Amino acid sequence: QVQLVESGGGLVQAGGSLRLSCAASGIIFSSDVMGWYRQAPGKQRELVAAITVVGRTNYADSVKGRFTISRDNAKKTVYLQMNSLKPEDTAVYYCNLNRAFATRDYWGQGTQVTVSS
Repeated sequence: QVQLVESGGGLVQAGGSLRLSCAASGIIFSSDVMGWYRQAPGKQRELVAAITVVGRTNYADSVKGRFTISRDNAKKTVYLQMNSLKPEDTAVYYCNLNRAFATRDYWGQGTQVTVSS
């Protein structure tokens, strides 16, 4: 069983920065992809960024050049550095671990990010 615990959300002014962290517990496989999703009020949950164990990354177009995802495999932790934040980045951010061979997704409890204009 995998558990994911996020931290680092909060309130920030437009143009500011935040860093989210997600610590995983349990067995992590080399094929597991970790990432961040977000869900704004009234909208569907969307992928923000994802990273493989070897560091291959994928970003939503809306965050490219502003957000950076990274991963510390030894600590079983994934990070999301968010710079140049915009009000439209306001959402609950969820950590995700995708285990493709088991067709299984694990989710954190979510952390609120609010960007004021």
